[in-house]
Parts: sequence; structure tokens; C-alpha cells
Amino acid sequence: MSRPPEPLRGNDFMPDTEPSSRRETPVDGERATLERLGAAVMELYKAVSSALEGERELSRQYIERADLFLRSEPSENEQARPPRGGLAPWQIKRVKTHIEANLDASIRVKELAELAKLSIFHFCRAFRDSFGDSPHGYVMRRRLERAQGLMLTTSASLGQIAADCGMADQAHFNKLFRRFVGESPGTWRRARATAPG
Repeated sequence: MSRPPEPLRGNDFMPDTEPSSRRETPVDGERATLERLGAAVMELYKAVSSALEGERELSRQYIERADLFLRSEPSENEQARPPRGGLAPWQIKRVKTHIEANLDASIRVKELAELAKLSIFHFCRAFRDSFGDSPHGYVMRRRLERAQGLMLTTSASLGQIAADCGMADQAHFNKLFRRFVGESPGTWRRARATAPG
């Protein structure tokens, strides 16, 4: 008969610690995550082995341990680390703030890259990794989302809304809106206008 699993200890989720004077690098955070996943896989392997030997209770205990490994919270370094290849949180915040404040004006990729302190090439790759879209595509989508908000909350003309959202003219706005939303701005606005009450 197999022995029951040992009780979990606080450091079961983390790799061996090194002197606290050394700052943990992203590689260490990835290693911690991989070690937690590896530990969960081992517990599941033990659970399957126990189940095949007819030891259901022992198998259940191993599954519970695997569940604890998988549900454990990531360390602070794992949470703070940006997605691999993406922008850091401070870069995302700075870029988003600049975009939101300037949706009515021209926004150049060069300006955004300078805000993030990256080359244009590196910035575009990191931006896509973080936002799932190119800088131009993201800005266009945000302009259209702002336009939708203005169409629902103001009585401004579509031409004025197009200008307020940084579009070249109403024809440009209509073309982009139809491409992204699937209908013209006028049709979209009329369908969502509230009936006078």
C-alpha cells in the first residue's frame, strides 16, 4: 500500500530561494510558474498510478494537491511582468493616456514609440503583443468607439463627430465605420436612438 502524500509546505509552490539581495528576473518568474506546473503534473501522475492500483482515496488526495498547485497565486514578479515581448505596464499606461487625450488629432507611431522609449520597429512589435492590434488599428478602433459614444450622447452632426474623433472628413468616417461596424453611422445611430418620452 502506498504512503499518503506529504502535507503541503509554504515553499512547495516556489523554487529554492536564493539570497534576498538578488532581485528576481523574469526568467526566475517563468521558472517558478514552470515548477508549479511540473509539480501539478507529477501529482496527477501519482493520482493516475494510485487509481490504477485501486487506491481511490490516495488518488483523490493527489488530485487535490495538483489542484492546489494549479490554483496557487503567481508571485508578485510573475504578476508584474509584462507578456513576453509586450510593453511594460508603465509603457501601456503612458501610450494609452496619450492616445485617449489625442484622438481628435494626428497620432504618429514615432510619438508613441518615443513615449515608450523604444525604436519604432520594437515598439510596433511590442504594441501588437500587448494590444493584439497594430498601433494604427488600435487608434482607429478607439476613434470609432468614441464616435459611437458621441452619436449616442449628443445631437452633433456626423461631420462634427468625425472631426472630433480625428477623421479626415465625414466620407472617411463613413467608410471606416462601415468597415468596422458593418453599417453606416446614420443607420447605426437611428437604430439606437431613444424614442422621445
